Amino acid sequence: MSRLTAVVVGPYAPPAPARELTAVSADGARLHVEVHGPAGAPAVVLVHGWTCSTAFWAAQIRDLAVDHRVIAYDQRGHGRSPVNPVCSTQALADDLEAVLEATLEPGEKAVIAGHSMGGMTVMAAAERPGFREHAAAVLLCSTGSSRLVAESTLVPIGAGRLRTWLTQHILGSRAPLGPVTPLARRILKYGTMGPGSGPHMVEACARIVHACPRGVRHAWSQVLDLLDLDHGVRELRVPTAVVVGTADRLTPPVQARALVAALPNCVGATELPGLGHMTPIEAPELVTGRIRELVTTYVTIKEGA
Repeated sequence: MSRLTAVVVGPYAPPAPARELTAVSADGARLHVEVHGPAGAPAVVLVHGWTCSTAFWAAQIRDLAVDHRVIAYDQRGHGRSPVNPVCSTQALADDLEAVLEATLEPGEKAVIAGHSMGGMTVMAAAERPGFREHAAAVLLCSTGSSRLVAESTLVPIGAGRLRTWLTQHILGSRAPLGPVTPLARRILKYGTMGPGSGPHMVEACARIVHACPRGVRHAWSQVLDLLDLDHGVRELRVPTAVVVGTADRLTPPVQARALVAALPNCVGATELPGLGHMTPIEAPELVTGRIRELVTTYVTIKEGA
């Protein structure tokens, strides 16, 4: 299976991990895991979204690994994790628990940041004992818990059955994305990024998304189409911050506002003017800063007290 490589220079070039390991999920799925930064430092776990990989977090890893232990993994079928026929929110939760168990000491706390489907992974795991054992705080970036297709503004017409039908067929397409061409970059930028995103940001995202096998992309699109994790949001009891771009067409601000209203312990909501769905790449310093704030407040101070 050929997969495009990520960019190799600049802030979005993935740094080399301190170590790599394989976590084994409840159904035997094998997950590629990377650990960056010094041993014994406060822990951060990064969970990427649909069609992405650990490379998506390159800017956050590069910054945080100076003084944090940063754990990132490829969701099943993405990046360097093998394709698995099981695609469900249950599997996402199983996988996150497996990674936490494989990388953290018993009772050790971490800040867990999830983008898009990564945020949905966190919601799916909210009631799990392994998650509750290890989660000190959470950052939800550009994500939602239900009605993803109905509330997407990817198709620029009024809400209703036609828009929902068109969105389903676009996001659920089995067509190959092909090479990263100028047209492909324009399409990806329109669908996933804000109008002010620089060419280097678009190139980084395009390489990551186009590397995802089309069968994996399609299979997970069906899970997202039927997503209902509203109960998981209500069970996410740890301090949780929310970030969204105002130009996000895939999980627009209405999704983030619903999360904020339902979360039992929301500790901050940030709407970023003009930014799209790829907030960790479009606003790397801000997203990294939010993670650092959560670590300082809920890991470094509380766990070291």
